[in-house]
Amino acid sequence: MAASETGFAQLRSASNYSFLQGASHPDELVQQAAELGYDALALTDECSLAGVVKAHMAAKSAGLKLIVGSEFVLDQDRLILLAMNRVGYGELSALITLARRRCDKGQYRLEWDDLTLPNCLLLWAPAAPTEALERGRWLARRFAERFFLVAERMLRGGEGEWLTAQEALARQLEVPMVAADPVRMHEKARQPLLDALTCIRLGCSLEQAGGRLAGNAEAYLKPRTRLMQRHRAEWLASTVSLACRCQFSLDELRYEYPAELVPEGMSASDHLRQETLKGARRRYGEAVPESVSRQLEQEFALIDELGYHYFFLTIYDIVQFAKREAILHQGRGSAANSVVCYCLGITEVDPTKVNLLFERFLSRERDEPPDIDVDFEHQRREEVIQYIYRKYGRGRAALAATVISYRFKSAMRDLGKVLGIDEGLIERGLRGVDRRDPSQPWQAQLAALGLTGPRALLLIRLVEQLLGFPRHLSQHVGGFVISAGPLSELVPVENAAMAERTVIQWDKDDLEALGLLKVDILALGMLSAIRRCLQSVGQWRGQPMALADVVADDPAVYDMLCRADSVGVFQIESRAQSNMLPRLRPRSYYDLVVQIAIVRPGPIQGDMVHPYLKRRHGLEPVSYPSEAVREVLERTLGVPIFQEQVIKLAMVAAGFSGGEADKLRRAMASWKRHGELEKFERKLKQGMAERGYSAEFADQIFRQIRGFGEYGFPESHSASFALLAYASAWLKYHYPVAFTCALLNSQPMGFYTPSQLVQDLQRHNGQVLPLSVNHSQWDHQVEAVQGQMALRLGLRLVKGLSRQAVETLLAVRPEGGFSSVHQLVSLARLDRGALEALASADALAELAGHRHQARWLLAGEAQQLPLFAELEPTTDVTLSGPDEAEGIVADYQQTGLSLGRHPLSLLREQGQLARCLTAAQLLSCQHGQLVQLAGLVVGRQRPGTASGVTFITLEDETGNANVVVWADTARAQRQPYLTARLLKVNGILEREGEVIHVIAGRLEDWSERIRHLSVRSRDFR
Repeated sequence: MAASETGFAQLRSASNYSFLQGASHPDELVQQAAELGYDALALTDECSLAGVVKAHMAAKSAGLKLIVGSEFVLDQDRLILLAMNRVGYGELSALITLARRRCDKGQYRLEWDDLTLPNCLLLWAPAAPTEALERGRWLARRFAERFFLVAERMLRGGEGEWLTAQEALARQLEVPMVAADPVRMHEKARQPLLDALTCIRLGCSLEQAGGRLAGNAEAYLKPRTRLMQRHRAEWLASTVSLACRCQFSLDELRYEYPAELVPEGMSASDHLRQETLKGARRRYGEAVPESVSRQLEQEFALIDELGYHYFFLTIYDIVQFAKREAILHQGRGSAANSVVCYCLGITEVDPTKVNLLFERFLSRERDEPPDIDVDFEHQRREEVIQYIYRKYGRGRAALAATVISYRFKSAMRDLGKVLGIDEGLIERGLRGVDRRDPSQPWQAQLAALGLTGPRALLLIRLVEQLLGFPRHLSQHVGGFVISAGPLSELVPVENAAMAERTVIQWDKDDLEALGLLKVDILALGMLSAIRRCLQSVGQWRGQPMALADVVADDPAVYDMLCRADSVGVFQIESRAQSNMLPRLRPRSYYDLVVQIAIVRPGPIQGDMVHPYLKRRHGLEPVSYPSEAVREVLERTLGVPIFQEQVIKLAMVAAGFSGGEADKLRRAMASWKRHGELEKFERKLKQGMAERGYSAEFADQIFRQIRGFGEYGFPESHSASFALLAYASAWLKYHYPVAFTCALLNSQPMGFYTPSQLVQDLQRHNGQVLPLSVNHSQWDHQVEAVQGQMALRLGLRLVKGLSRQAVETLLAVRPEGGFSSVHQLVSLARLDRGALEALASADALAELAGHRHQARWLLAGEAQQLPLFAELEPTTDVTLSGPDEAEGIVADYQQTGLSLGRHPLSLLREQGQLARCLTAAQLLSCQHGQLVQLAGLVVGRQRPGTASGVTFITLEDETGNANVVVWADTARAQRQPYLTARLLKVNGILEREGEVIHVIAGRLEDWSERIRHLSVRSRDFR
C-alpha cells in the first residue's frame, strides 16, 4: 500500500494540561494532526480530562476525530485508557476522580484493582516487559479483547531491547501490539520549551537536569511516512481499527438537573409557577399589574419550552437558605432581566422599572442555560458553599475550575531559574518593563535593561511560548456544578487546595462550550460591609436596621456624590468614576445606573460619553430618527450606553429577532478575537435601510457597536450595582464612622487601603481612637465618645499578631483592662513575638507610655527568673519616647497607617517639599497653570482603551491629587512612573468644572526621602 494511503490514528498524546509535561496546547495538537492527515487523535493527559473540551472544539472545527482518553503511571508502568462510548467515558471520568480524591491537590494514586472499565480500551507499556507476564495475564483477563501492548519507537538508548521484550510478552499473552509513541508537542521546535518545563517540574536548572531530560526531540506528531519507516504495518493498521472502536463524542454529554427540590405530587413547572406567583404578590401586592402578569407568562412559556425549571428552583433554594441565615445577597448580571428572578427574590432589580431585556437572559435561539450570578457576603459565602455540599453531597456538587496560566512575571521567574540567569537581573527587568506600553515591545525593554546575549534571547523566546500555558488548576470564584447523578461520570472531580472543597477539571469556558449548567455563587465584599454597617447602626440606635430602611433618593446623598466624595462607595470610588461624578451630577437611582456603565471602555471607545453629557446638561439637542428608536434610547438621551440598548436597536431598527440580536451581542464580545461582528454589519445596515433609516444613522450605530467591543457594560449589571452603590453612599453620608468601620472589617476589598479610609473619615471630622490593649477588640469597633460615634481601631491591624493570640488576650483581659505590662504578660501568656508586635504597634501606650518604654518593660519580663515570676519587676529606668517622625514610621511599619500627622506634613515642615503645592492648594489654581506637587503614590490605573494614558493618585496631608500621565511621558520616564513610592510631578493643571487634574510633564522619584516608610500602592487593578 502506498504511504499516502496508509491510515493512522495517534492514540497517545499529552497536551500542556498534563501540567509541565506537555509543550503544546490541545488545539495545536489537533490542528497539526489534521494537517498531517491523521484519521484520529487521542488526547491522553495524565490522570486528567482538563484539556479535552478545548481539543473537542478544535477537532470539530478541523474535521478530525477526537478520542477521549487518559494516561496513568502505576508501579512505573504506563497505562493508556480510551473511552469507547458514553458509558466508557463515565467509567474513565470516575476512575480519574477516584485516583485524584485519594490525594492532595495535584497528585493522584491509582491501584490495580481500580481497573474495572468494561467500556474502555487499555494500552499497556510495562516498564520491564521481561518481568510483567503475571501482571499481563491479570490485565488480559480483565480487558480481554480490549487489551493491547504498546509499541514505541522514540530512538532512545535501550529501546531495541525493550521493544523485543515487549513483542515476546505480546506473543506469550496472545495480545496484539499497536503503535503508540508518546507525544508531548505538536512540532519538534517545541523541544527547548519541553526541556524547560521538565526543569520547572523537577525544580532544577538545565545544567543540573542532566540525564533527566529527553535525549532527543522525538516526542512530536510525525508525518505518516516517518511512522511507516519505524513501525510495522500491522501496528499502524491497529491504530485505525482501535480508533473505529472509539465512538464517543463529548457532544453526547447531557446535563440532568437535581430533581429533589420539587414537592412530591407536583411537577417542576407547577412548583416554579407557584413560588413565583407567591413572590409576585409579595413584590407587587395581591393585584399583580397586568403588564407583570403578561411578562411572567411569556417567561414561563419559554422556561417550559426549554426545560429550565430545575435550574431556577436550584438558585431559588440557595437564595432561600441565605435568607434564613440572614446572609446578604443579590443577583446580578442577566438575571436582572427576568421578572421570574425578581419574584423569586434572586435579584432586587425590577426589570419592569428599568425596561430590561429578557432575550439577553434567555432565548430559544441560544438554547443554553441562562446566566444567573448571585453575590453573597464575601466573609459568609463559605456557609452557602457548605450548604450546597451538604444538600447534594460531594458526589453531585463541585466548583468549576479556573486554569491558572503563565503570565509575564511567573514565566520570567521560572524560566530565569531554569536558564541560570541571576535572580536580581530578572527582578530588575520585571520592575523596569512596562508591558502596557504598546509602542515598545517588552522584548526591547528587557534588552535596554541589560538582558542581552544568547541566554537572554533564549529566555525571551521561551517566555513568548510559555505565556498563556496552563500552570495548574485552581477553583473558580464561585461557579458550582450540581448534577442529578454522580458528577464524576460527567467530569472528573479532584480535591482543591482549600479544605472541604472539591473542583471539577473543567473551567467555565469548557462548561459553556458544552452547554452545561453552572450556578455562580460569588463573593462581594461590599455586601459584607453593608451588613456590618447595618448591624452597627442598629446596635447604636437600639433597633435592627435593614437595607429596606435606607431612604431612597436622598438629595443630600446625591449632593455628596456630585462633589466626588465617594471613597468607599461601591463601584463609583475609583479615580475615573469620581472624576465623572461632578460632570454627570447624578440625582436619581437611574442616573447611578448610567454613571456606573458610562465609565467603561465601551462607551468611551464608541464616543458616547461627551454626547451624553452635553445632552444631559442642555448643551446639545436630543433627536430620534423614529419613535421606535426613541423608545429604546430615550432614557439615555439618544445615546446607546448599554449592551441591551444595542440589542434592542438591532431588533426595532434592523428587524433582528431576539435570538439574532443575542448572537450580535456575543459577536460584539469576541469581535477582536474572531472578527465575527463584521458578519452582522451587512444585515444590520440592510435592515435599517429597509425600514427607512439613513445610511449615516446606520453607520453611526455600527460604529458605536464596534466601540463596545469586548467592553460593553450590560444595563442589568449596572442596575444591580446601582442599588448597592446608593445604599453604600447613603450609609457613608449618614453614618460615616460605622461605614468606615464596616469597610475596615471587610478588608481586603475596594480601591482604598485602610490608611486611606481612615484619613477620609478624619477629613469628614470622624473621631478615630488608637489601638489599645485595654480597649481594642480583634475587629474595629464603633464606640461612644460624648454621645457621638467614634472608630476604635482593631488589633487585626497589627502585623505579626495572630487572631488566636488576640482571642487568648481578650479571654483574660480584666473588665477594667490590664493595669501593667507585668499583669498583661502573666495573665495572657503570649509568646514573645505577639508581645513585641503589640509594643511595636504602640498598643501598650496606656501601660507603658510609649513603644520604647513598652519594649524595655517587656525585656525586663523576659529576664525574670522563674522563682520570682509572680513578682512585678521594678525599674527606675524611664526611656525617652520616639520623636514624631520615628513614631509615624513605626506606625506604618507595624499597622499600615498612623493617627499622627501625615508623613508629607513632616517633609514639608523640614523644607523637603519646597515649592510643591498641596492637593488642597490645587483647588485654587487656574486652568493651564504650571504646578509642582509631590505625594505618596497610592494607585496607578491604566484603562484598557484610554490611549495609553495612566491615572496616578498622589496622597498628601490634605487629600488626593489626580495626575494624568500620557504614554510618551511614561515611556521617557519609565523608572519613576513605574516604581516611585513618593513621586514629584511638574505639570499643567487642567480644570473641567469641578474636576481637577494635573497633566504630568516631568516625573521625579523622591522615594529616598521616605525610605523607612512602609507604604504600598495599588497599581493597575
